[in-house]
Amino acid sequence: MSSSNNTMTNENLKETILATYSNGQPILMAVDCIIFGVENNQLKLLIFKREVEPLAGHWSLLGRFVRPDESVDTAAENVLHELTGIRDIYMEQLHCFGDSNRDSGGRVVSVAYWSLIKVDQNQDQFSIDHHEAKWVPFDQVPELILDHGDMVTMAIENLRERARFHPIGFELVPKQFTLLQLLKVYEAIFSHPIDDRNFRKKILKSGLLTKLEKKDMSTSKKGSFLYEFNEETYQKLLKEGYNFEF
Repeated sequence: MSSSNNTMTNENLKETILATYSNGQPILMAVDCIIFGVENNQLKLLIFKREVEPLAGHWSLLGRFVRPDESVDTAAENVLHELTGIRDIYMEQLHCFGDSNRDSGGRVVSVAYWSLIKVDQNQDQFSIDHHEAKWVPFDQVPELILDHGDMVTMAIENLRERARFHPIGFELVPKQFTLLQLLKVYEAIFSHPIDDRNFRKKILKSGLLTKLEKKDMSTSKKGSFLYEFNEETYQKLLKEGYNFEF
């Protein structure tokens, strides 16, 4: 084939591509963040009063549109950083919500993410001066805008499924913690009591914990030994999974 024929073929291809793109309809891309924490032995959700129309003043998840220079994952990470002032928050992509009528303001596709935050350690860092926000117990979440309620329902199911086979409960305790603190986190996630002896036996057998010589003396005169999780074992079990069905 001659070079002139190659040129014509390339030009025709470019014209076809341009025509395909120009015929497409613009769609807005957003991210929404479902933020879980454990406080007072309860699983809680962080919600916000929406500031813009439509539905300004109603309770909502935190989110925004994806900027042209961001990937979707980066947008979600930036939303969490803008809120908390911290990086490296545990986060998982949940689902793409794309019903054509989901947002009365326009054609918006939203990718939802759920994340875990240590409430007691990080709440003073939250950059929410311009947001009306509050932590609410999972069983007391008010009506949320759009399909945010569906996002939360799907996220809690996903969280519990992940917690059954991966050690993500450690994302919700301090760096040094007691077995009772860890137990209360898992009870909060699964929303039911867990047998203390079975829990201790199974969690110690996993190899995830490193026992420290010091104790937490705040709960009794005898005190409770503090633990740290074993980072190497933790990373291994994140990949391979472990049955945390208590």
